[in-house]
Amino acid sequence: MHYRKLGASDLYVSALSLGHSMGALDLGASGRAEYGRLVQRALELGINFFDSSDAYWQGRHEQWLGATLKGDRDRVVIASKFGNLTLADGSKATNARPEYVAQCCAASLKRLGVDCIDLYYLHRVDPSTPIEDTVGAMARLAEQGKVRYIGVCEAGAATLERAHRVHPITALQTEYSLWSREVERDILPACRRQRIGYVAYSPLGRGLLTGAIKRFEDLAPGDRRRIHPRFHPQHLAHNLALVAALERMANELALTSAQLALAWVLSRGADVVPLTSTRQIRHLEQSVAACEVALRPEDRARLAALFPVGVGAGERYPPEMLPGLGI
Repeated sequence: MHYRKLGASDLYVSALSLGHSMGALDLGASGRAEYGRLVQRALELGINFFDSSDAYWQGRHEQWLGATLKGDRDRVVIASKFGNLTLADGSKATNARPEYVAQCCAASLKRLGVDCIDLYYLHRVDPSTPIEDTVGAMARLAEQGKVRYIGVCEAGAATLERAHRVHPITALQTEYSLWSREVERDILPACRRQRIGYVAYSPLGRGLLTGAIKRFEDLAPGDRRRIHPRFHPQHLAHNLALVAALERMANELALTSAQLALAWVLSRGADVVPLTSTRQIRHLEQSVAACEVALRPEDRARLAALFPVGVGAGERYPPEMLPGLGI
């Protein structure tokens, strides 16, 4: 496993971070045991960067992650997030008011079973709260020793710069994959100007780039991806044709399409750390193997031609989930 320095911090993290999976999960004892085995295998493979949020698995993700890593706390980097809400009716909302920041951090520390969170993100920008107020409250957490570094998710370039003026931002976490290259226009350059690390979530396009999804019906009835426009039937045929081209290229290189897509994200710079999500150990092992793939310049050029900015059909989120994205 290779390691990368995260922004201007002293955090050296594995080139691959492990987060939560979106699919259906058994939240009982068997699900917990399955998750524990996954995290233990990640540690064996050299992964030291683990990502969570108070929004995942009704709080269980933080609980299970903290419990599994308890004996390895001194050799791992734990990231968590706050401010991304799902209301009782299923609609989305944001909350980044200063008093809520402190409340959420206290709850996450308790669930994780730690005294300090290594990297604490604002999960979604709250349009009703000035980013300066939110980051100011997060900075106070750092002063109190409750978090080491702070980050933001899905912020636009101007918001990121405003946040960074209040307190150094260590990492921005935003979607980045062959499907989602729009960040190359202004967001990734903004990170680089300010020495902010880039954590790229959904590097496999929520599984679409793996080639495992061939039709809308392949998604289980409760699968959240059913609401994402890129998986809708009117867009899927176009997107699957691109995946087929990716698969052909991957076969030529003796890789899976997922490994090729991940190797591309890894090739975007030493300041970019892809965040993968899986429940299966074999998929995790394949992803770690992709960290050893060195794409040639001609490979990168070919992928850029296959997947130019904006090539994917359909927005990456449904309209009801757009507030708080990219502002």
